[in-house]
Amino acid sequence: MNSIELMIAEHSNISRMLTVVRKACYGILNGDPINYDDFDQMIDFIKNYADIHHHGKEEKFLFKEMVDNLGPLGNKLVTHGMLVEHDFGRLFISELTNALQKVKAGDDISKIDVIANAVGYANHLQRHIDKENTVVFPFAQKKLSKEIMDKVEQDSINFENEAKEKGIQEHYIQLLEALEVKYNA
Repeated sequence: MNSIELMIAEHSNISRMLTVVRKACYGILNGDPINYDDFDQMIDFIKNYADIHHHGKEEKFLFKEMVDNLGPLGNKLVTHGMLVEHDFGRLFISELTNALQKVKAGDDISKIDVIANAVGYANHLQRHIDKENTVVFPFAQKKLSKEIMDKVEQDSINFENEAKEKGIQEHYIQLLEALEVKYNA
């Protein structure tokens, strides 16, 4: 599996977690109490698997090469598109975390903010994933030279191997699978 195929496979895992997030929010909407431990696990997955692990490869390797080698169009697509969208996702998660703390402290109306930010994140990130899979990744593969794509590939392999030694991938896939079972996702 090459680095782009790996990133697309990771997108699939992230999309699966987005389904879990939406189902947890649906439960809240139907009167279920917020399961703070589950939301902590969802946020952990989002911050560490989706953002640090997955976006880390995109930002450090692929997007960097696109900005450095594809001129104004590559720069605009990445700097004013993908990276801005990554930051919007981080904002949703920060606001979700704040809302969960408020509800936990007794501010019941903040349940609205929990649902709004969790579902907002899920919708935002799914659109972002679709854009990367259908536009950004194919554009990079078509426009970046073989030598540059080989560098992205090697950097990604090294990154994956370091993460594997720490058990990152296995841990987060197990967490995902457990939450999918719990939320019938």
